[in-house]
Amino acid sequence: MSAVIALIRLVADTDYEYQAGWFSPMSPAHTVETVQELPLQWPRQIYRLRTPSSQAGLPRAYIVGSCRYLRMTAGMASTPHWGDRIFASISHRVAQSNPPVSALLMTGDQVYVDDLNVFAPDRERNEILHKYRVAFSQPNIAELMSGLPTYMILDDHEIEDNWPANRKKSDDSLYANAINAYEIYQASHSPAHELSASGQINNRLDKYWYQFTEGDIEWFVTDSRTRRNLSADNRRILDETQEQALCEWLINSPARVKFVVTSVMFYPDRKNNDNDAWKAFAEQRLRLLEIIRTHRLKNVIFVSGDVHGSLTSRLGHSEDPDFEVHTIVSSPLCNSKLLPYARSSTFILDQPLARTAAGDYRHELTSKVISQDNFAHLVVETGQIQVNYHDREGQLLQSIGIRLR
Repeated sequence: MSAVIALIRLVADTDYEYQAGWFSPMSPAHTVETVQELPLQWPRQIYRLRTPSSQAGLPRAYIVGSCRYLRMTAGMASTPHWGDRIFASISHRVAQSNPPVSALLMTGDQVYVDDLNVFAPDRERNEILHKYRVAFSQPNIAELMSGLPTYMILDDHEIEDNWPANRKKSDDSLYANAINAYEIYQASHSPAHELSASGQINNRLDKYWYQFTEGDIEWFVTDSRTRRNLSADNRRILDETQEQALCEWLINSPARVKFVVTSVMFYPDRKNNDNDAWKAFAEQRLRLLEIIRTHRLKNVIFVSGDVHGSLTSRLGHSEDPDFEVHTIVSSPLCNSKLLPYARSSTFILDQPLARTAAGDYRHELTSKVISQDNFAHLVVETGQIQVNYHDREGQLLQSIGIRLR
């Protein structure tokens, strides 16, 4: 119940209207000629979208969120309005935003395939697809996504909690079914798919990470979940090909602002024995930081979710005052009473993130930790990024300015 059409040669910075109709060829005996005679179901609703401007230097805005827990019991969403109402607030914020919102970034756990895993795990393809249909057919999210470019990347709950650390031999079928659903409903409309010059989509996916550009702002959306190596001698959260592509992009991209999306937190680290986030892949994280520091790269911002708490944080270097990296965390869009919110006491804040012969990487919170359902509204201006966190009713919770250099 999903399809993707590539619209090519659209004009930048332009409003478009569109409608969507369909027909249902129920009989296998149909031919090309008889299909053309079928009645077309054509809803009256008109949808609108605006293509982004390619002009550099313009202020731009984005919505960021993650972790939408939609409890499913016996195939039904028990409280669907709880998981959908925040999207009405996001739509209201989009309608009021100046500059216009360019895109919605959903950074992981858009669905919880493993919801109620202990009692009634969903493992079959039709069960998982049903969860996606329920999640994305609710009215507020459907209305929002109909007119706003939406970029997604998966995290563990699209498969199973703490995947692949908890993987068992019997999980091969689960993984195949979960990834199939992810490709249909999330990866299908992302730039991870190659597009031919004639506008044909290559349905075969070799990777889930991708990049996109808007003027002088660029995004690199990593897959920090399915390409992990958990071996002791080569631990990595990003595979070698992806790490190399990310480093080359960081070094060579002329973008004024570079956003790196990683579904799990880049930093700060949690106090618990967290083997799921970048804390457990410290050597690879240090390699990326050293690339940024030694190449004197400016305005690199890591964007993530996962922890059911929102915050901003700055990372500096004890011996290199010119080094600076920021992180923006936005989570959750909808929590469960079964899952706790993160608090400032959740994180290690009194120790360096990493110690090296050249000096220590030291970080500090630049915001309060928000412990409730929320989304982030980012406004990229000439001299700063304004990070505005809003609650599920759309009320402003906190506003932070990140200076650009």
